[in-house]
Amino acid sequence: MAKLIGYAHVSTRGQSTDRQQTDLLAAGVRRDDLYVDHGVSGARASRPEFNRALDALIDGDTLVITTLDRLGRSTQNMLTFAEELRGRGAGLRVLNLGGGDVDTATPIGSMLFTIMAALAQMEHEIKRERITDSINKRRDAGLDLGGRPRRITDSQVRNAIRLIEGGEPAAQAARDLGMSRATFYRRARSLVE
Repeated sequence: MAKLIGYAHVSTRGQSTDRQQTDLLAAGVRRDDLYVDHGVSGARASRPEFNRALDALIDGDTLVITTLDRLGRSTQNMLTFAEELRGRGAGLRVLNLGGGDVDTATPIGSMLFTIMAALAQMEHEIKRERITDSINKRRDAGLDLGGRPRRITDSQVRNAIRLIEGGEPAAQAARDLGMSRATFYRRARSLVE
């Protein structure tokens, strides 16, 4: 018997999938058929629960997601994925696509999916351009780009270098400063150059 397989994900651990899960359950997905990834970017190729959801799909089943960006970022990837599902005899249903529910098992749904996937990629690229432009303008103006302030001063790093030259292990010096060895080496290199 055909099943609805639900998938939800959020990119950071601090975000919640509650809303997605509520929508998927309301659409008829059984709790046992709901797969959720926490702290996994949609741009990453490896999403453990997403892979489990795909493994659970059999001929006649439908993968249900809340929004198009749950699949990924690239139009080509989304279209390839939808075609792969179709080839396996499974469908794809997007609950909130263009203000409605779109099922790729229908010709109209397939067309809408293609158009909306292209629009989603365009929106993502425009957003990325705006961010890059903003960073470049702030950098050219000499303004702060934000980020985490440095806790460890250059003087502290120089002292740690002296300790290492005196025989203390680099791992211990880095640990005493509260940073990883790789970060310590990077900071030390920047002071020497």
